[in-house]
Amino acid sequence: MQVKCFEFNFLPVNTYVIWDETKEAAVIDPGCFYPGETDQLASFIKDNSLQVKLLLNTHLHFDHVFGNNFVEETYGVKARANDLDMPWIRTMSARLSVFGIDYKGHVNPIEPENVINEGDSVSFGNTTLHALHVPGHSPGSLVFWNKEQNCVFTGDVIFQGSYGRTDFPDGNHEALMNGIRTKLLTMPDETVVYPGHGPITTIKHERNYYRL
Repeated sequence: MQVKCFEFNFLPVNTYVIWDETKEAAVIDPGCFYPGETDQLASFIKDNSLQVKLLLNTHLHFDHVFGNNFVEETYGVKARANDLDMPWIRTMSARLSVFGIDYKGHVNPIEPENVINEGDSVSFGNTTLHALHVPGHSPGSLVFWNKEQNCVFTGDVIFQGSYGRTDFPDGNHEALMNGIRTKLLTMPDETVVYPGHGPITTIKHERNYYRL
């Protein structure tokens, strides 16, 4: 499996394109917001002859979903995520107004058949990702673990030497810490962590950070 990371929008968010030898691919957290960011994503997919089969959201905070409609409409896929985060889609414009942003776009809700829960798996080509529900940063936060390739896409659950904020009204610090300790830090040392913001890290590095 190969991984390409883009940094998109004003926060900025790590958007991942992952694919294997079949040329089938998944897009994780398309954060395309500024002019040209969708072109950058599409050009990479076209230049590498990839077939997008999955659109995955680790969670539904606005910075991780700006590009959902573009990917859905361009590649004929539907976004998949946990539906506990749906209030963030419904109130997206109001939340963005806090940043002084008058958002004119639209993000489709996650359709019931595309909801991902704890223990579900999704596949493209010869690659399977296992979903783990790690709430706390948001109620529906998921991580996508590829056991065979020893890597995990963590969204805003953990970063290099840090973890997602929990001061939102629907955040839960205790739940996040418990999920990190029981579901992430129990993974093998060599597991590569692809976070939603910032540089990649490893489970070994983060286990040392959390001092377990």
